[in-house]
Amino acid sequence: MFGILNFETFILAGILLNLTPGADTMYILGRSISQGKKSGIVSALGISSGALLHCIFAALGLSILLAQSALAFGIVKYAGAVYLVYLGIRALVSKSTPTTLPKETVTDQNYSKIYISGILTNVLNPKVALFFLAFLPQFIDPKYTANTLPFFILGLTFVITGTIWCLLLAVFSARLASKIRKNPKVKTWLDKTTGFLFILLGIQLALNKK
Repeated sequence: MFGILNFETFILAGILLNLTPGADTMYILGRSISQGKKSGIVSALGISSGALLHCIFAALGLSILLAQSALAFGIVKYAGAVYLVYLGIRALVSKSTPTTLPKETVTDQNYSKIYISGILTNVLNPKVALFFLAFLPQFIDPKYTANTLPFFILGLTFVITGTIWCLLLAVFSARLASKIRKNPKVKTWLDKTTGFLFILLGIQLALNKK
């Protein structure tokens, strides 16, 4: 079908890979636990949008540039690392918002920023691009490797299953932390922990090699 091989095996493998903890998982957990369910959901949608862009890049062959060019790979990698460290520092220096403020006052101004942050966190991780280049072709008939359609179908399937998992992760982790966040001191601690987490993710990305 459309040059795709073992589609059922691909779905199962994709689900197992999505369940494996990674930088995206830690990012969503950090947002959900420190900022609540809505922020976690928005961050998950941002991550999924970034993954969809990687899927499109892989289908169009743009991701090959990262695989073949050490300079391009390094630029994207360090840009992503700097961005994660920037997010971490912002979380560390920001003051906790009083829990008595209406939720709309706090969240409406930040949703677009959280969404864009999710996209950038994923797009600026060259490892994701290389993953799509290495993983998707294994389930495509060699006769169809020049065709973009099987790449889109497999990539979209992977993104959909990943989005479902990320949304579940955001909802349940936020629910578990909701009572804890009502304590201002604990909320501050969670925000700072999230900041350190982002910084560690940025350092890890910077140290990663192809």
